[in-house]
Amino acid sequence: MLVLTRRPEEKIKIGDHIVISILGIEGGNVRIGIDAPKEVTILRMEVFEQIQKENIESASKEWTDISDAAELIKKRFTKE
Repeated sequence: MLVLTRRPEEKIKIGDHIVISILGIEGGNVRIGIDAPKEVTILRMEVFEQIQKENIESASKEWTDISDAAELIKKRFTKE
């Protein structure tokens, strides 16, 4: 892990297309701005971890759950 000390309005460059800007320090919080291409996903760690947890839970669902859902969709779109 690279550890840097930056002051407000200083920046950090990552690769060719990402710039991290230190916007300010307020109390115990550091405000940062991230300038990156649209195709780069940027998530807070707690959001990323929640998504991972939900993906694992979804992957462990029983096939019967998926079959039931497929039947409901089939019934809804089948003309009677």
